[in-house]
Amino acid sequence: MADTHVLFVEDDDVIREATQLALERDGFVVTAMPDGLLGLEAFRANRPDIALLDVMVPGLDGVSLCRRIRDESTVPVIMLSARADSIDVVLGLEAGADDYVTKPFDGAVLVARIRAVLRRFGHAGGAAGGELASGGQDGQDAVLTFGELVIDTEGMEVRKADQPVALTPTEMRLLLEFSSAPGTVLSRDKLLERVWDYGWGGDTRVVDVHVQRLRTKIGQDRIETVRGFGYKLKA
Repeated sequence: MADTHVLFVEDDDVIREATQLALERDGFVVTAMPDGLLGLEAFRANRPDIALLDVMVPGLDGVSLCRRIRDESTVPVIMLSARADSIDVVLGLEAGADDYVTKPFDGAVLVARIRAVLRRFGHAGGAAGGELASGGQDGQDAVLTFGELVIDTEGMEVRKADQPVALTPTEMRLLLEFSSAPGTVLSRDKLLERVWDYGWGGDTRVVDVHVQRLRTKIGQDRIETVRGFGYKLKA
C-alpha cells in the first residue's frame, strides 16, 4: 500500500495530525485538509486513491463534499462520524459514500477498513481513479440478461433498455453478488461479508442504502426485499 494516496478531511487539529501520522506509519501517502473547500481543491489537484471525510467540517460539509466527489469520480469514500446513529451517516451513504467509521476510532480499525475498501476497488498498491477489478463470476456467463437489464461481468458494464447505467464500484460489486445467484435471498450480513469484506458484524444500514441507490439505477422492482431475511434479484 506504499503508493496509496489518502485524502483526509478533518477540522480537529489533534485528530487530523494524529491520524495522518498513523496512516503514514502504515505506508499511506496522506494529504490532510482542515475544511471541505480545501478538501475539494486537494481532491481535484491530487486525485487520491481514497477519501476519508469527516461529516462535520466547515466550508463545505462532508456530505456535500462526498456528493461533489461522486459527481466527478468513483474513487472510494469513507465517512467519519462522531455518532453511529447520526442521520448524517445515512445522508453520507446516500450521497455516494462506500462505508463509514465512527469516531473515536482505533487506528488499526481505520487502516483495516481502508484496506478492505481498496481491495473491493481492485487496488493493489493504489490504482488511481477507483477502478474496479474486472473478471466474471466462476462458471458464469460473461453477459447476464434480466429483462431489460444486461450485465457484462467481464467488461464491468451495465445497460438498461440499451442505455448505459453508471454504477460506483461498490454498487457494481453488489449487483454482481445478486446476479451470481438470481432468485436467491441474500441476507444483509452475507452481503456485508461478501461486498464490504466485513469479517465482523457491521451496520446493515450500509447495505440498505446501497440497495436503495442501486434500485434507482436499475429499476425499483428489480431487487426484491424479503422481509426479515434480506434481498434477492428477480430472475
